[in-house]
Amino acid sequence: MTDGLPYRLIATDLDGTLLDPAETVTDRTRAALAAATAAGAVHVIVTGRAVTWARPVFEAIGYTGTAVCGQGAQVYDAGSDRLLTSLTLDRQLARLALAKLTAELGPPAVAAARDGLDGAVLALPTYRLMGSGELPLTVVTDPAELFAAPIGKLFVQHPDLTTDQLTEAAQRIIGDLVTVTMAGEGIVELLPLGLSKATGLAVAARRLGLKAADTIAFGDMPNDLPMFRWAAHGVAMAGAHQELLAVADEVTAGNDADGVALVLERLYGT
Repeated sequence: MTDGLPYRLIATDLDGTLLDPAETVTDRTRAALAAATAAGAVHVIVTGRAVTWARPVFEAIGYTGTAVCGQGAQVYDAGSDRLLTSLTLDRQLARLALAKLTAELGPPAVAAARDGLDGAVLALPTYRLMGSGELPLTVVTDPAELFAAPIGKLFVQHPDLTTDQLTEAAQRIIGDLVTVTMAGEGIVELLPLGLSKATGLAVAARRLGLKAADTIAFGDMPNDLPMFRWAAHGVAMAGAHQELLAVADEVTAGNDADGVALVLERLYGT
């Protein structure tokens, strides 16, 4: 790698950060990333999306580098369409966590992301997909089907609690069994205990010969918190969740105003 760079690893969240509201990457952001990588930096996308949901975006934006997917569970080589690492959520533990959550809060709406390059996302009829309506979702009526094959994570929603309230309650009730994280409005996820974007990014960084001190991270939601704590410098997007704004080293413009590009242009030029 080239010495003297401000940061040798650029880690960007995907939705709400790298992608603009039209779910693409603007010409200005592409140019800023190209200048940074031409100078010797490495760009790694770090997303809550499992590979199944991330791959179409990577193809659309022409991304062929290393990606951390599934909130850190999967390290993926987008260029060769190959999983480098993959962690799963213990299904017995997941059932126990859901049972404890149900006992205290009533039955949540649930979906499960299956493991693997082409792992389907299965959901009970009460679960409502948030964000892009283009994401593939398979509706099942038997809850047992959610656990019929290895899974990377569960998604939960509650009819009466806000996303923040459900996250807080789930952390209190089952935080000793699973990691609970909020990835966006209506998106509360249950992960293997200790898993986060930071753990996945650390694995990817080691494979690239890089470390936390080399890293600048961009994000907008609480699931980016561990990555911000791990990286040398955390940049929150304007309008980011308050929990992330509270720990960010810097706040840039929103994803609708080339916030990532503004910082990269200052650091690396164009």
